[in-house]
Amino acid sequence: MAITLEAQLRTDTGRGASRRLRVAERIPAIIVESGKETVSIILDEKKLIQAALNDEFYQGLSISLDGNTIAVKPIAIQRHPVSSRIIHVDFKRV
Repeated sequence: MAITLEAQLRTDTGRGASRRLRVAERIPAIIVESGKETVSIILDEKKLIQAALNDEFYQGLSISLDGNTIAVKPIAIQRHPVSSRIIHVDFKRV
């Protein structure tokens, strides 16, 4: 897993909060794991797009969150229907 993305913990959730993040060129995302609580995170849009252009991104990557490295795999990427801009990503911990 050569790709590593920096993330921040997301405490403000909801439609309005997600819109504010997207205006600020940040992408809301979640990390799910079986039997554990879902973690909401924020990713930098430009770095996410750059990473998503690599085929390695879909095989698995690392997310650096609060000094911890989490191995994840994208399971769902939501895009805007007109602009195809990434608006949300779901990751699964591996």
